[in-house]
Amino acid sequence: MAAYVIVDSEIKNLDGMKEYIEKVGATLGAHGGQPIVAGTNIEKVEGDWNPSRIVIVAFPSMDAAKAWYNSPAYQEILPIRTANTDDKVILVEGL
Repeated sequence: MAAYVIVDSEIKNLDGMKEYIEKVGATLGAHGGQPIVAGTNIEKVEGDWNPSRIVIVAFPSMDAAKAWYNSPAYQEILPIRTANTDDKVILVEGL
């Protein structure tokens, strides 16, 4: 069953994120990750959620999503993201 990494991202330092943006794609392939959404054109229709940027990455399974997140390759660049953004990240199983 597919799984998704959903990120509500507020970039605080775009220059600081350049290295992460350049490297993150290479960490996805070994786990079957495919970015499907990365955008700022967001229209709120309900609730108090006001994200400035949403990123969604599809994986073939929850195990694959967790394996990617916990992989040495991703963990190596994760501090770059956390130092330069205020993010909320969830993993969710699809249908």
